[in-house]
Amino acid sequence: MRPHVIQLAVLATAMHASAAWAVDPFVLKDIRVDGLQRTDPGTVFAALPFRIGDTYNDEKGAAALRALFATGLFKDVRINIDTDAVVVVIEERPIIANVGFVGLKEFDTDALTKSLKDVGIGEGKPFDKALADRAEQELKRQYLTRSLYGAEVTTTITPIERNRVNVSFSVTEGEPAKIAEIRILGSKVFSESTLLGLLEQTTTGWLTWYTKTDRYSRAKLNADLETIRSYYLNRGYLEFNVDSTQVTISPDKQSISIAITVSEGQPYTVSAVKMEGEFLGREEEFKRLIALKAGQPYNGEAVAQTTRNFQDLYGTFGYAFARVESRPEIDRATGQVVVTLVGEPQRRVYVRRVLVSGNTRTRDEVIRREFRQFESAWYDGARIKASRDRVERLGYFKDVTIDTTEVPGSPDQVDVTLTVTERPTGNIQIGAGYSSASKLSLSGSISQENVFGSGNYLGIQVNTASTGRSLGVSTVDPYFTVDGISRAVDVFYRTVKPINTLGEEYELASVGGSVKFGVPFSEEDTVFFGVGYENTRITTSTGLPNSYFLFRNQFGASANAIPLTIGWKNDNRDSVITPTAGSMKRVNLELSPFGDSRYSIANVQYQQFLQLGRKFSLMFNGEVAWGSGLGGRPYPIFKNFYGGGLGSVRVFEPGTLGPVDVTGSYTGGNRKFNLNTELYVPVPGSGNDKSFRLFGFVDIGNVWGTTEKLEFKDTRASAGVGISWLSPMGPLRLSYGSPVRKKPTDRIERFQFQIGTAF
Repeated sequence: MRPHVIQLAVLATAMHASAAWAVDPFVLKDIRVDGLQRTDPGTVFAALPFRIGDTYNDEKGAAALRALFATGLFKDVRINIDTDAVVVVIEERPIIANVGFVGLKEFDTDALTKSLKDVGIGEGKPFDKALADRAEQELKRQYLTRSLYGAEVTTTITPIERNRVNVSFSVTEGEPAKIAEIRILGSKVFSESTLLGLLEQTTTGWLTWYTKTDRYSRAKLNADLETIRSYYLNRGYLEFNVDSTQVTISPDKQSISIAITVSEGQPYTVSAVKMEGEFLGREEEFKRLIALKAGQPYNGEAVAQTTRNFQDLYGTFGYAFARVESRPEIDRATGQVVVTLVGEPQRRVYVRRVLVSGNTRTRDEVIRREFRQFESAWYDGARIKASRDRVERLGYFKDVTIDTTEVPGSPDQVDVTLTVTERPTGNIQIGAGYSSASKLSLSGSISQENVFGSGNYLGIQVNTASTGRSLGVSTVDPYFTVDGISRAVDVFYRTVKPINTLGEEYELASVGGSVKFGVPFSEEDTVFFGVGYENTRITTSTGLPNSYFLFRNQFGASANAIPLTIGWKNDNRDSVITPTAGSMKRVNLELSPFGDSRYSIANVQYQQFLQLGRKFSLMFNGEVAWGSGLGGRPYPIFKNFYGGGLGSVRVFEPGTLGPVDVTGSYTGGNRKFNLNTELYVPVPGSGNDKSFRLFGFVDIGNVWGTTEKLEFKDTRASAGVGISWLSPMGPLRLSYGSPVRKKPTDRIERFQFQIGTAF
């Protein structure tokens, strides 16, 4: 039989069957539903396009079937006619009772459970084989993002009572595919090794087990291509292009090769920079923001920085959607380019709402009080940037971003959304050092920078070092008043045992407390003032160093002090956790004009961070402290400064710099000087990861007593290397070094570490 004859026969059969099942229209007197187990009957009746009293026909029956299947709750639906009644026969889909995983190592179960819910597979949802297949593909896609190309996923459906099923995904992850080779072809001006050093993705190395930079990712490859493009554009190669990228995987799906082909073009020099468009009558202000200069090689980053500067300046006047475009006009014959900057301010807008998202722990008010952009006010780009910086400097979040979106139907309004990613804010700090003389010394503290998400600080310090013990409780409310005045309360008990060679047991015991307030005078400047009380007691006269013995005989074993403090701090570092740019300046004065101990102490600190290229940064830290007696009284011996160790001059044992008593005790002094330099470099194989860095350091400093002459030749110096790591437990700093300048009385501690606090 010919094909078209068969088709006609099938069509005729279908038409006959349709005629056989056709129903003459009739008035409905009853609607019944059969087969329901869990679904509420109201769900079925709501989907039906007819009610009792309506005229039923085949079109309404077909519409009812479509509506019921569209709910996704039913495996099969039939409509039977019983005289003048409609009977809807339902077969419900099984309900998923449990979703389980077997063989997971790479992913957290909760993360995968959430991703499967997005494709319709989750506890309490109707089971659909098609959705299960989609879920299986989603799992495989998740593994592909981790370079696990050989991962296999098997879905098992187990029926259980009451028309329910358990869905289990059995995963064989296999080994991740590693990048075995990366080639950059076509580069002539810059060597292939230079360009490879710019990439985040690397071939397998000794540290890639931790950094995982040898795992292929299309998104990371695109970012690396942009990095290469920027590198050329910043050096004048305006016509640089990535011609092709080829990614090949081995038959066993264990290794990946990447080949990038580029064409460099020729370098261009800027012959002129022009401005076109509307600049609000402030052309001179905009001109001062141009980072590109005539006569210099074309620099893509300078052009991008200029457009950002222009947009920021537009933003300060309320133009949130200003457009700034750079139009290069190249002359290949001369190798020159004219850059025209076109500015269009668009429309001025004001902020309708400020939204906060991502804060699962921190209260909204803690974030909102840092905002400098107000709702119902004109959009101000400078204030929005300051708001983001202030929130980031809180130190509570891994990431802080701000997005501006237009309000639909209101072209003159925008919503500003700040999104944060929380990080743990509790710290358990452990410090340790080892030397041949005092062996192992320990110190520790527990603190919470964001108690219950309130933004308040609470700390408990416990130290058990050989040089003394301490117990202290401190709390800080950064917004004690609505104007941003902070309040800090400290209560402490400390014992200090200066290191000595006689092994005698003596100590200084201090108990007291203080209240301090901080008044912000600008976005970066804060003035502090406060008052406290201290009682210091020399516990015994046995084996006392000579300086302590003389002080005890003259003023007694116990002394009271009422210190008044005033200070100033300026902080514009780009991060409080891993700063790479900016500075911190601090001045503090402590004055005790009343009580048994009358003295003054001045302390000055300056810290500067410099960014050196994309990967390196340099830190300078200088600190000077000076104390003297008041009212003809000597400077109290128990207020002496001590030096050595982390935060001072590394390699020297903490508390051992400065004068040495005739008894061999390290008694400290009333003058202190520290200068620290650190050069940060990324750990080889870790890309540009700032959370894990190597550093080299040079420290110099000392402590001088009241009778000693302040001379540079007495300073101690050290040099070494270390590791800075934002570990899961908190910031870790480990250093190992050697003394560069030392004296025979110095005690050396080459290895030192601290975890839980930043330097």
